[in-house]
Amino acid sequence: MISRRDLLQRTMALGAGALASQMPFLPAQAANAALRLYWWGSPDRSKRTLDVAKLFEQSHPGVQATGESVGGDYWTKLATMVVGRNLPDVVQFEPTTFPDYYRRGAMLDLDGYLGKGIKTDKFGPGTLGLTRIDGKVAGIALGVNSFAVIYDAEAFEKAGMKPPTGQTTWKEFADLSVELTKALGKDKVWASPNAARYNHLFDVWLHQRGKGLYTEAGQLGFTVDDAKEWYDYWDTLRKRGGCVAPDIQSLDQNMIDSNPLARGNSVMSFAYSNQLIGYQSVLKQKLGITTPPVTSTGGPSGLYYRPALIWCIGKTTKNPDEAAAFIDFFVNDQEAGKILGVERGVPVNLDVRETVKPTTDDVSRMTIDYVNAIGGRVGAYPPPAPKGATEFDQMVLRPIADQLSFGQLTVAEAAERLIAEGKRVLRV
Repeated sequence: MISRRDLLQRTMALGAGALASQMPFLPAQAANAALRLYWWGSPDRSKRTLDVAKLFEQSHPGVQATGESVGGDYWTKLATMVVGRNLPDVVQFEPTTFPDYYRRGAMLDLDGYLGKGIKTDKFGPGTLGLTRIDGKVAGIALGVNSFAVIYDAEAFEKAGMKPPTGQTTWKEFADLSVELTKALGKDKVWASPNAARYNHLFDVWLHQRGKGLYTEAGQLGFTVDDAKEWYDYWDTLRKRGGCVAPDIQSLDQNMIDSNPLARGNSVMSFAYSNQLIGYQSVLKQKLGITTPPVTSTGGPSGLYYRPALIWCIGKTTKNPDEAAAFIDFFVNDQEAGKILGVERGVPVNLDVRETVKPTTDDVSRMTIDYVNAIGGRVGAYPPPAPKGATEFDQMVLRPIADQLSFGQLTVAEAAERLIAEGKRVLRV
């Protein structure tokens, strides 16, 4: 079987010249241009995206924008399209994956469009820095978010317990999860997911300790002892009955619909703040949002503002100007902003942000309030993820965490394998 790394490496062998040869010169008044949009997400996200695409078409006669939303096999399909030089015109990424793809030559850099095809004068301070790779702006952030705990507020109320807060320690969270699971008293329902396989939460954990997943040089930013502590925490919580069973957790593809909270197997989820809207759209019970646990009360949160999701332009697009116009419309148009709300994060355009907030529902306002509330607790945005970071997440971190949960590895073995395999995929 050809791995995604092999697929992308073969694409790189084509060279920049071969890719460029696929992009004929477009006249300024190109007519009947067809844009392909590619993203993942909930049905709610798809509806919002397609509604904005229709609005874009109305204001851009002759340009058609069609979309494809993909689930768990998103990255497999994308890698195949890279190899076939058939990338969509506008592709959705998130912060971990898009530096890797950009460095492999899959996307255009957007510097030439900034302030022209893509207006940035109303963007919040530092926004462009969130999507700058090796000195080039490689994509446009669609919103700002951070990490969070999303929880079933009604489940806590029925159990007569209070949800975690911004000062809940990891030890307190574990004890709370065990107690809450018992109080729920339901078959195949636990308080917490088994988050050993979540790279974003592991990164929070590490940042609370002054470290991170990766260093500036693109190496692993943690040691085997850090990994042992991380794995031991979740393995112990699983054995205590506070987090979901391995057969359920292994189904999680880092999509809302496959997460234990959305599937009804947990009452909490470690997610991104903008995902509160997606979770609430598929769950009837009232949800709440708070920050992840901390190492000690009053200690560092480990949080930072990040680009929630990112639009990039495929390197092989035949319509780069129209693709840039679509991205510009998506982030800067007031009416588009009202349709999108904060489902992809709090808008990067400050004027759109002010327009959107009064029109949003209670759930959306909770998202905005959360992002604003953590302002005094966030740290600096970390360096771009290195080449191989996607493989580290999908082919190393998740499988090893699953093997640990199924009892196929000990904590020590899992930690040692994480370091060894991590170095291999990062080639350090």
